[in-house]
Amino acid sequence: MSERVAGNNLLERVHEFVGNDLDEAERIFYAELECGHPYVTDILSQITQFRGKRLRPILLLLTARACGEVTRDHTVLAAVVEMIHVATLVHDDVLDEAETRRHVATVNTRWNNETSVLFGDYLFTHAFHLASSLESTLACRLIGRATNVVCVGEMSQIHERGNLDLTETEYLRIIEGKTAELCSVCCRLGAQFADVDSETVDAMDQYGRNLGIAFQIADDLLDVLGDERQIGKSLGTDLAQLKLTLPLIRLLEQSEPDAAMRIRELLERADERTSYELEPYLKLSDAVVYAQQRANQFATDARQYLHCLPDSPARQILEEMADFASQRSF
Repeated sequence: MSERVAGNNLLERVHEFVGNDLDEAERIFYAELECGHPYVTDILSQITQFRGKRLRPILLLLTARACGEVTRDHTVLAAVVEMIHVATLVHDDVLDEAETRRHVATVNTRWNNETSVLFGDYLFTHAFHLASSLESTLACRLIGRATNVVCVGEMSQIHERGNLDLTETEYLRIIEGKTAELCSVCCRLGAQFADVDSETVDAMDQYGRNLGIAFQIADDLLDVLGDERQIGKSLGTDLAQLKLTLPLIRLLEQSEPDAAMRIRELLERADERTSYELEPYLKLSDAVVYAQQRANQFATDARQYLHCLPDSPARQILEEMADFASQRSF
């Protein structure tokens, strides 16, 4: 069975298991964001086409189910984390000057950067407004902290643009902030609002964190190796903006001095041909294999944190999601 087919089968099982809860979160999402203004409605329609698989609300709802039952608070929070995630996508597309996402024009391409920035802000403010509707202020505090960490991660990545001496440790710190933090808080919220013990809440936090790191490493591999026509989003943006990712860090570390100098030259003048020019060097190195192995290891680590949960279909799906995240099939 191909990875794509297996991933689709997993998605079908997810929707069979928490589909009704996901539909309710979706209803809350649009009810909160709809303001009646035709321009905003048009933008909402546009983002609907590239929002993807809704991994983060799925993580929250599956964690809730694995820890107990899905409550009204969970479906509200699932809508909140999706708003936060989509806001980061809209803002990222501005920063990356991306033209497409899932074969659909980005907001900045169809309209302009001003609209993208303001609509991302619109999503953020509505997310916190919705989170504040819960009786407990805990969710607001956790989501607020996580959003701060995401922003620091994004700013750190911008600060390190052009740093061809970036280490793997520094890279992992960046992606833990900009990607893994939101996955982590989704799982924490799912467990916290299911009223389980603090050890289980912390374990689910670590599950989400490791899964998020695996997901981002696999995504960074796609940026170097992926087929834009198949994947449906602008690729090569990390290369074009001199964002050093794990496969490139490993490539520079393992290359002979002359080859490393040539690779640096290619990266410093990166354009649409750079990914093709790097191919021979990547094939001669273990950079791609190494990066995939690291993604797989983080996925394995994620699964270990699920041992505190009782056996259930929800736990089984969470285990499989960790594997598929590292393969970037989900």
